[in-house]
Amino acid sequence: MTPTPSSVLPRSVVPDAWQAEVSAHLQSEENVSAWLEVDLDGELLFAKNVIILTDRRVLSPGHAEKSWQSWPLQPDLALKLNDHAGVGTLELTHTGGRLAVWRFTLGLQSAVARWVSQFENQMAQMASDGRPLQKALSVSVCPVCQAVMREDDDECPSCGREDLAPPSTWTLLKLWRFAKPYKRSLLGGFVLTLASTAATLVPPYLTMPLMDDILIPYQNGAPIDPQLVSMYLLGLLGAAMLAWVLGWAKTYILALVSERIGADLRTTTYEHLLKLSLEYFGDRRTGDLIARIGNETDRINVFLSLHLLDFATDVLMIMMTAVILFTINPTLAMVTLLPLPFIGWLIHVVRERLRTGFEKIDRVWAEVTNVLADTIPGIRVVKAFAQEDREATRFKDANRHNLMVNDRLNRVWALFSPTVTLMTEVGLLVVWGFGIWLVSDDQITVGVLTAFLAYIGRFYGRLDTMSRIVSHTQKAASGAKRIFDILDHVSSVPEPVNPLPLPPVQGRITVRDAGFRYGNRAVIRQLNLDIQPGQMIGLVGHSGSGKSTLVNLICRFYDLTEGAIELDGTDIRQLKIADYRSQIGLVLQEPFLFFGTIADNIAYGKPGATREDIVAAARAAHAHEFILRMPQGYDSLVGERGQGLSGGERQRISIARALLINPRILILDEATSAVDTETEKEIQRALDNLVRGRTTIAIAHRLSTLRKADRLVVMDKGVVVEEGSHEELIEAQGAYWRLYEAQQRQAEAEAVLGGSTEEQKVSA
Repeated sequence: MTPTPSSVLPRSVVPDAWQAEVSAHLQSEENVSAWLEVDLDGELLFAKNVIILTDRRVLSPGHAEKSWQSWPLQPDLALKLNDHAGVGTLELTHTGGRLAVWRFTLGLQSAVARWVSQFENQMAQMASDGRPLQKALSVSVCPVCQAVMREDDDECPSCGREDLAPPSTWTLLKLWRFAKPYKRSLLGGFVLTLASTAATLVPPYLTMPLMDDILIPYQNGAPIDPQLVSMYLLGLLGAAMLAWVLGWAKTYILALVSERIGADLRTTTYEHLLKLSLEYFGDRRTGDLIARIGNETDRINVFLSLHLLDFATDVLMIMMTAVILFTINPTLAMVTLLPLPFIGWLIHVVRERLRTGFEKIDRVWAEVTNVLADTIPGIRVVKAFAQEDREATRFKDANRHNLMVNDRLNRVWALFSPTVTLMTEVGLLVVWGFGIWLVSDDQITVGVLTAFLAYIGRFYGRLDTMSRIVSHTQKAASGAKRIFDILDHVSSVPEPVNPLPLPPVQGRITVRDAGFRYGNRAVIRQLNLDIQPGQMIGLVGHSGSGKSTLVNLICRFYDLTEGAIELDGTDIRQLKIADYRSQIGLVLQEPFLFFGTIADNIAYGKPGATREDIVAAARAAHAHEFILRMPQGYDSLVGERGQGLSGGERQRISIARALLINPRILILDEATSAVDTETEKEIQRALDNLVRGRTTIAIAHRLSTLRKADRLVVMDKGVVVEEGSHEELIEAQGAYWRLYEAQQRQAEAEAVLGGSTEEQKVSA
């Protein structure tokens, strides 16, 4: 018999695929109580995993580590089961923190529920029997998601679903697409680097004749030739001046190029980010994205402008110095190069540590940025609930976590640099000893040894500097990986390959056999809807019925998984996204205003609008009067997210913004639900001007606000269950009638409570 995904028996038989592994990890006399096989990994890819419940603990192999983990049954150990967007989540928690997470498709939900029930029954039985539960785990808590971390964890295992593979240095080669437009400048910079490096190698070579032809003969009684000395000194001065000029030119040119590469990288990343669908932003933190575009591109820019140039100079210096050394004396050159293999091996070992360490540092630093991105925009809520100390503690914890990860990496780096320096010093000592022996044996002159030591000093100095570039290279590789995680992401709402031109829009919207899924959960199923030009449609239904999802699909924030949405008979997926959305005006329940003037916010969808157009839109939105009462009128600054304005004022500016672009299609998503009755009337008058002559789709929980709709569409569980006017639907006494009656009863109850309150006030 084929085993079910979950078996709840006193001594259940584990599936054959897991039998050997489970048996290997069971302790002496430990019995399996239940097993559960799930089908998704942490990145929501299909992958088998198993969770074992024994009479002592919970066992499971980690997806990432491929090694088994266990959690002893202990006080406050609990399971949380929930689902979202077609994906179920099972969390093992302890004292408010998260120990482990497993994900599964909803087809396994009943099996998971049985397993959870077995776990809870076993915990309750152990508590009632008075059996001692095991000692609590030694853990810490992630400052961002509050997941529980083990003592040896230096990063949270639960934050994010991004690819956590260590960055490869080869990722930096992807930057060539940004460097290609500047290849001539790069070539010129390379030639200048080659020339300046060669110029710096001239002075040590001139020390040989200075020692052998002038200074040593002078010690032996020969006179000094002033002309010859002047020639050598002028050669040294000329080489130094030439190296200075060439060094300045190469640094300036390559710095200009790297700044432009960095600017192009930032611009391209931000433009690509704006083109991604809303689905992408749903799983990302704002602070993390800001850190990538800001910090990571800046780090790459510094690497290209400084460290890469130094690395190229070091490589050229080492190669050219090695050639000169072999030309002067091959035997002494071989002794000079003895430390190279050891330094190369050490660099390889440390590079492996650094390439993973800097990726962890980037993610942990994003945690710090995320706290700021959460708190600063929400500072009013923080202060309203007096949570300043809590947020300060959260930031302190994130900062401490960042410090801990950096300290672990610094321990590796602190040992590496002195070790390389020690090797170079030992190599220099060997050259001194071997060189003195060669001089005493008359195989080389003192001038040759002096020149050799001068070259060796530069050789080992460059070798030491080049070894330090490993740190900067891995930092840049880590940053490049995080940038290309964005650039390589393909939008789930793509532009058409051959877009059709947008003809004059009439405003007819046709939804044919539409289907849409979040994960494996169907949100919209076989939905058909036809909206005529200029018609106003009211979308009605319980929360979760699919109203907002349908609106998002019509706006093409997401794409259908089945069927089609047409504008005037043309599939919207065949139109350019910008052209199509330019015909849509959107008024949301919580309007978003940007930092700037009121005029700039009204003209956001039409930046070239004249002041007359802006004022006309504000008048139609019933916003002109309150704008004129402000200190600078239309030039008054609006705080971030519209701070300083009431909800009704923000909403009317949002309506004016929609009016100004004169859209053929209008979307009203709970536009009046967050304001008082008087403000609602003011907004409703503005909306009357806005909807006139436009195809309008309105969502409202207050059914009374949809009285003027030409047709009401009632949705339930992703399908249309009723259509018709208010009177027709009331007469039919179906789903709409039940909603309407429930709201009427609620309104009457609120009126009675309000009247009682007023009576109490009067009597008081």
